[in-house]
Amino acid sequence: MFDNLSDRLSQSLRQITGKARLTDDNIADALRDVRMALLEADVALSVVKDFVDQVRNKAVGQQVTAALNPGEVFIKIVHDELVHIMGDANDALNLATKPPAVILMAGLQGAGKTTTVAKLARLLKEREKKKVAVVSADVYRPAAIAQLETLAGEVGASFIASSADEKPVDIAQRALKEADKQLADVLILDTAGRLAVDAEMMAEIQALHQTIKPIETLFVVDAMTGQDAANTAKAFNDALPLTGIVLAKTDGDARGGAALSVRTITGKPIKFMGIGEKTDGLEPFYPDRLASRILGMGDVLSLIEEAERKVDKDKANRLAQKMQSGRKFDLEDFRDQLQQMDNMGGVSGMLDKLPGMGQIPQAAKAQVNDGQFKRMGVIIDSMTVKERRFPDLINGSRKKRIADGSGTQIADINRLLKQHKQMQKMMKKVSRKGGMQRMMRGMQGLPGMQAPGGPAGMPPGMRRR
Repeated sequence: MFDNLSDRLSQSLRQITGKARLTDDNIADALRDVRMALLEADVALSVVKDFVDQVRNKAVGQQVTAALNPGEVFIKIVHDELVHIMGDANDALNLATKPPAVILMAGLQGAGKTTTVAKLARLLKEREKKKVAVVSADVYRPAAIAQLETLAGEVGASFIASSADEKPVDIAQRALKEADKQLADVLILDTAGRLAVDAEMMAEIQALHQTIKPIETLFVVDAMTGQDAANTAKAFNDALPLTGIVLAKTDGDARGGAALSVRTITGKPIKFMGIGEKTDGLEPFYPDRLASRILGMGDVLSLIEEAERKVDKDKANRLAQKMQSGRKFDLEDFRDQLQQMDNMGGVSGMLDKLPGMGQIPQAAKAQVNDGQFKRMGVIIDSMTVKERRFPDLINGSRKKRIADGSGTQIADINRLLKQHKQMQKMMKKVSRKGGMQRMMRGMQGLPGMQAPGGPAGMPPGMRRR
């Protein structure tokens, strides 16, 4: 979501490197570019003005320290101000009440509210070990009730039924009693949305709030709506005692201004970011990590946490033992590795979390295509078990059969087998003493992770400058 903003800021900040001292004159151009980059990202004008003023006040007169050059001093100031306007620190959910703790979800229609309910239920269930019940009070869209029932089944949450002929307040009261009977730790209430803020909608959700007295009232906002997201959040905040914001659809092709505006305009913390349609696509909002990503510094902590949750440790251990015993890395192992990478969001999903990726041109990033990983998986699935375990058996006639079965070309089969060979050599090096260093030198074996003549471990077209 922040690619354009990140590119513009990176270009601006590079202009002041090499200066002996930060002065009003030599940061004026950089600040002008920062201001334009933020405005183009749809950040609210009042927020931009305050941001630029704060950066200027802190930057002018800063002495160059022994460890940092002026550019780094300036970048740190910009980073710290980005963190500040987004909330300084993560603000966790408050569930410290007699169960069930009620979370009321508000937002406009189409903002991703129902999907966010399911995502939050899954997060609480898997990471907080909570028993979660969900209910829909959206009596205007029966499809929303059915959607939540389906999603609740997917994430393992208890679904409390409701129907379009009930009053929202009655649904909420009944759901609270039912959740109590089920000994649920948390009850998440999905409310009706509208295409725009109106008096009837606000009166209804205010009545719901007064009836069930939720400990958390979260406003779900579509991050792709830009500055309108912050304005809509303010309208809800004026009508409801919001406790936090959820930015949905942050993986879309948006300008990103909502994340930088909504905290300042509403005065309420951003608690979560929604990424993608999958029910595991909800992450706690960390202003410092997002600021680092915007400035191209990466977000290694989030990457490590994601790996801890999503990488199949049993498979990883079995593969390690297999390599140490001297057995070969076969195509079934290769498919498992492709699946693990897909679980992590693919290469493209990991790029903005890696330090230094902000310096990579957009044209180079565009060459990273996760579709090739899925295609490789389809090809391997079209093979027999024997072929997967003994790839050397795959001759011309077998390649034709595999290509026909997977809807690909023989050239695709040859490419896959070549990349598997490279990966096999790399895994062999890893299993020896000092294997990690050998692996890093052999990263060109990873599919989609090496351009001809490029450095090890870099995606196609990405070369250090």
